[in-house]
Amino acid sequence: MSKTSETILEINLAHLTHNFNHLKSKLDPEVKVLAVVKASGYGSDAAIIARHLEKIGADYFAVAYTSEGIQLRDAGITTPILVLHPQPVNFQKLIDYQLEPSVYSARVLKEFLVTAKLNGKKHYPIHVKFNTGLNRIGFDESDVDYITKQISATDVIKVVSLLSHLAASEDYNEREFTLNQINSFKQIANKVSAKLGYTPILHQSNTSGIFNYPEAHFDMVRTGIGLYGYGNEAKYDTQLKPVMSLKSVISQIHDMQPGDSLGYNRAFIASEATKTATIPIGHADGIGRQYGNKKGYVIIHNQRAYILGNVCMDMIMVDITTIDCKEGDEVIIFGSESSAANIAEHSGTISYELLTAVSPRVKRTVIDDK
Repeated sequence: MSKTSETILEINLAHLTHNFNHLKSKLDPEVKVLAVVKASGYGSDAAIIARHLEKIGADYFAVAYTSEGIQLRDAGITTPILVLHPQPVNFQKLIDYQLEPSVYSARVLKEFLVTAKLNGKKHYPIHVKFNTGLNRIGFDESDVDYITKQISATDVIKVVSLLSHLAASEDYNEREFTLNQINSFKQIANKVSAKLGYTPILHQSNTSGIFNYPEAHFDMVRTGIGLYGYGNEAKYDTQLKPVMSLKSVISQIHDMQPGDSLGYNRAFIASEATKTATIPIGHADGIGRQYGNKKGYVIIHNQRAYILGNVCMDMIMVDITTIDCKEGDEVIIFGSESSAANIAEHSGTISYELLTAVSPRVKRTVIDDK
């Protein structure tokens, strides 16, 4: 009997607990863990993920934008929340919901000071972001004097952490570059701490940094996709388990004869007798068109069934010619049986894109197999 009767995204909290504890085992006991739950918990459900991680001991949460932090507060999360890329237009709401901004430029620092003063704040927690090689956002080392003078001149804010971001910690060929980033961050942190007169929490390491660069663990590490068992680190650490499984079901089966065409624009034309299955999931659900025309596949009864023709908005059609299956049988898009990383790589993208594309209309189901 099929275990799945519709398209669902299963969220396995037991696997999440396992991954959290496994990552913790790589750290010294005093090192804090900041769980990144941006982008709806990497396509799952941020509130479900955060509530569980709060229960099992996450020290901090991080989101990309203020709106995501507000959603967590509305869900009852009380753990500190860092907003990694806050926009000044949302600073009032950020303060209203007791979120903590990452300050990454002179403009952001100036505008946050104005908003915090208007709210009568004292020692409001901020995090100062430094660029050490990713070249995305963040102050440069040459900005240390400016930053520390601005912060020391007021009691409105207080730096609770200094952070940077590793650019290539999963790539062993970039070890020299990564070590240079780590050393640069140490130098910056020493300068800032000396000028402020206190040492904030230091964090630079992402998930692959946890595994590959223990010297970058500092006071806290950040981990996002690693918690879900889908990052590049899963390729060399098989202890991580996939937290999310995207599943569907066979709606209908068709027998095609040579010359018959399938789907929009007749993108697939059978050259021989072919049996196809239609599955109720499409690009409106997160299965992009790049997975069509045999570039992507699903798993039916432990066998690959390649996607034929163009991905439709609500459906895909797959080749089941050599698979013994029937209407109503379960289909695995990704999960324990088939890695999201492998499927994405096969189609020329990355697991992050596949996971975060799963749309809200896909039903979320929580399981906790202990």
